[in-house]
Amino acid sequence: MCLGIPGQVVEIVDPEQHLAKVEVSGVRRTISVRLLADQGLGPGDWVLVHVGFAMAKIDEEEAALTLDAMRKLGQAYQDELEAFDSTAIV
Repeated sequence: MCLGIPGQVVEIVDPEQHLAKVEVSGVRRTISVRLLADQGLGPGDWVLVHVGFAMAKIDEEEAALTLDAMRKLGQAYQDELEAFDSTAIV
C-alpha cells in the first residue's frame, strides 16, 4: 500500500534544492518540498508526504486526525513507516 502520510517540517536543509527534513511518528527523513515552493514552508509546518515529496500543506488538526486514522490501519501504517524510513530522496 502506498499512502500519503502527514509529516512535520523540522528543518529546511537545502533551500536552493527545496529539501526539508520532516518527522513522521519519530522517523526523520529529508524530502522534496519543491511542489510547495510557493507555500513558504518552515519548521513546525505540516505537509502530506508521498514517496519522498510533500504533496500538500495541511494544518495541525488535519495532520492529527489523519495520523490517528492511519494508526488504526495497524500493519499497513507500520509498513508505510518502514518504507518511509528505508527510502531516500538524496
